[in-house]
Amino acid sequence: MPISTISPQLTTSRPRLQITAIDCHVLLAPDYDVTFTSSAQDSLVVVIHADGGVSGVGECDANPWMAKACIEAPGTHTMGLSIKDLLIGADPFEIGELWRRIYFGTAMNGRRGMVIHALSAVEMALWDLCGKAVGQPVHALLGGATRGTITPYASLQPAGNRYEEYRDALCLSAEKAKGLGFKAMKTEITMNGPYAHGGMRESYDRHTEVLAAVRRTVGNDITLMVDVQYLWDDAATCLSVIKDWDEFNLFFLETPLWSDNLHEMAKLAERAPMPLAFGEWLATRFEFEELMDIGKVQIAQPDVGRVGGIGEAKIVCDMALDRGLTIVPHCWKTGISISATAHLAFVTNHCAFIEYLPPQLCHERLRRELAQEEVVLGADGTIALPTAPGLGVEVDWDVVKRYTVA
Repeated sequence: MPISTISPQLTTSRPRLQITAIDCHVLLAPDYDVTFTSSAQDSLVVVIHADGGVSGVGECDANPWMAKACIEAPGTHTMGLSIKDLLIGADPFEIGELWRRIYFGTAMNGRRGMVIHALSAVEMALWDLCGKAVGQPVHALLGGATRGTITPYASLQPAGNRYEEYRDALCLSAEKAKGLGFKAMKTEITMNGPYAHGGMRESYDRHTEVLAAVRRTVGNDITLMVDVQYLWDDAATCLSVIKDWDEFNLFFLETPLWSDNLHEMAKLAERAPMPLAFGEWLATRFEFEELMDIGKVQIAQPDVGRVGGIGEAKIVCDMALDRGLTIVPHCWKTGISISATAHLAFVTNHCAFIEYLPPQLCHERLRRELAQEEVVLGADGTIALPTAPGLGVEVDWDVVKRYTVA
């Protein structure tokens, strides 16, 4: 079965390299809280080494112990091979062929879910390695940047176990983001459903009140998005609440239904007063094809640390372009993934925003301490084109050592 893949596009000669080793670091913040719905409290950092002393770094957004096992587990048969064994001795520049080989070689265990998430970290590290080896940023290897700036949005941070605390924390976070220069923001409004904050259960009228409070706080010049985190079971119930939300001029409504509920999603997309955004949990282009063609969503949200890596995310972006859809990548991880997402956005003109939180807005320790990314928020509310080789991210290896767990 032929599957298209993406490898670096090079304009100059490249060194002959072989992959010599793969290190997997399971990181866990010492102050992590299992009651939080935040995968930024942990990470699997993957480092791929090649001869000549060059290496690349990547991470995935998944349980780090599970992802580490997916990479390091020995193979047992031809359709249950070891990711690590498939990589050792290979040419790191053959990213597409390696992705294809791993996808088929792990098919009985993978194809979706955790194995693909783990593969995302490996693939991300390969792009970083190749960029460093030839002295070019990843966006150049993806075909070249098509614009000089991209626009990030801030995800506002809730807190508290009572309605008033929750509302006020979001408004305070919005004020901070606006003060930093953000031109776009996304507010969580989740006091019910699977992600209910602090165990709260409020009437759906209160969700509208929170949204109204945030809009008043930021004013009408800020682009506002809303994440309701799989709050409703069906389109009709969702519509009964959001039918009047057009007054808030929302750029999108994120994950109002369960990601597998494609037919209800299509019903909602037809009638909702704002575009629907989905895709944060999806793995591979095949799940996104269903999301776009059956679910009829208007905005696709591939996550480079879950979908299968940078190349697979680029294929999803191309699929969205063919269908006239918008891309807004999901990214709730450290500077490693933020950097990878930015490089993807610089070669994707129909990417409207990227998710980005500077240290000043981060609750999670790993997001503040693990890596220093080249992408930063400028005074005009945009991020300028990165120029450093690879992902352009500097990992603090003392932090890696400090937070690595067995």
